[in-house]
Amino acid sequence: MGQDAERHGEHGQYGDWEELVGAALLGTDRRRGAGPAGSPQALLDAAAVHTVRRRAGLRPAGAGPRPEPAPRDPRPAPPAAARRRLAQLLAGRTGAGSGGGRRGGAPDLTELLPQWLAAAGRHGYRAPAALVPALLDAARARTDLRPLALALAGARGMWLARLNPDWRFALRGGTGAGGLPDVTDKAGVERLWQEGLFAERVALLGAVRAHDPAAARSLLATTWATERAEDRLMFLDSLRAGLSAQDEGFLEAALGDRSRNVRSTAAELLSALPGSALAARMAERAMACVGPEGVRPPAECDAGMLRDGVVERPPAGRGERAWWLGQLVEAAPLSCWRERFNGLGPEGIVELPQGEAQDWREELHAAWCRAAVRQRDASWSRALLGAPSAPPAAGPGTASPAERAKLLETLPEGERAHWVAEFIRAHGLPEAFQLLGVCVVPWAGTLGRAVVDALESAREAGSYPWSFSGVMGLAERCLDPAEADRLEALTAAAGDLSDTSSGPAAYWSEAFQRLVATLRLRATMLSELAPA
Repeated sequence: MGQDAERHGEHGQYGDWEELVGAALLGTDRRRGAGPAGSPQALLDAAAVHTVRRRAGLRPAGAGPRPEPAPRDPRPAPPAAARRRLAQLLAGRTGAGSGGGRRGGAPDLTELLPQWLAAAGRHGYRAPAALVPALLDAARARTDLRPLALALAGARGMWLARLNPDWRFALRGGTGAGGLPDVTDKAGVERLWQEGLFAERVALLGAVRAHDPAAARSLLATTWATERAEDRLMFLDSLRAGLSAQDEGFLEAALGDRSRNVRSTAAELLSALPGSALAARMAERAMACVGPEGVRPPAECDAGMLRDGVVERPPAGRGERAWWLGQLVEAAPLSCWRERFNGLGPEGIVELPQGEAQDWREELHAAWCRAAVRQRDASWSRALLGAPSAPPAAGPGTASPAERAKLLETLPEGERAHWVAEFIRAHGLPEAFQLLGVCVVPWAGTLGRAVVDALESAREAGSYPWSFSGVMGLAERCLDPAEADRLEALTAAAGDLSDTSSGPAAYWSEAFQRLVATLRLRATMLSELAPA
């Protein structure tokens, strides 16, 4: 501590806290006195002394109650190598840097963390105890990590979240890991349903629904009449899981709900049940509008249509009759069209010119697409997708990549991957970004080869890799690590063509290096997580 403080800290001009504050506000040169005692250094030294004295003079508070121990988590911890890897991923250390604003050839560990968490969850591991705080911090910063991170953190994570306000999001998230009663504990379930927070009740209803759909429906019925409209909507949405004909009575009653959104959701769920009474009513209305002779949209939206969930007022830019037609066709069972079109199957129906009402074709096919997605009808999805080699705008269904992606999700995994691979070979990667997002990971076999071949073609064409940044990011996360050898050869080829530090070839070489490094790291991660 400085000599000025020793001479003046206790009895000098800075002898009390008020004097210090005054000197700091007015300036040491404006206080009375001169010389070293009035210097800024003396002020700071005196402030340090007084701060220590003030803190030391506080009386210690009484000890608070000791928290209950964290619940035991019976799941095994990951192997030692996997625990070290998780620490590395949470710290975001790559082991290599990149300069000049370029990503460089090192893997992006922040993108690998979700894959580690998902793989650990599949193995049934719990989070290493020492890493639970860092895991909660990561989940706080990234909402996309929360479901996987909180599942891995388990009961200990929920225990910690109750002790730290920064982690309260875990309690609001509705995962309830370690906090929900056993679904077979009727008294506990009933108590939480009556007294719990909204997020806890949503999580509870989902857990009960997964175990016993009928029990969840009965639980919901006990408080349905007193719930707020926005809560009824959220609770009703939970019935999507395990939806069956047994839910029809509850949903049919919800068609009379005072909330329009609740009515619309109930109607949507009923239309996903082809045998429901609502589906039959919608089929009758839709077939009266569409047939071999053409399309005649409804002239009005009557009371029956309103009760069955048809929204009367269209969005801006949409005609009323087209809007009503789309809703009727979307909600009608797809099975009704074979009879209406004299035995034709989906392929034959979607290729019909619709008589003189060609102007309605786009609206009609878009509604059939939504119906195929809602009813999970693969045969109609195939017909609406058309051949993958056909120009996207010439397909019989829709040219929208988002709509095509939804249709693809109704196909079996292998067929889906094959369709997208053929689409890539015909049209390249830029048109396939959304389609790749619905393919099962890892992209292997035909799909993996198609992606790698398309990347090589783009390099040879002289394009810059950032034109494919979205696909490259997906490839780092989704491509089969077995493709690393092929990509390494492409990396060498790209490097041979690059004699400078700039230009497309140099950027492609860097991008391929990063992709290969990421694939090899993913393979190592998975091997580290494998049980001994």
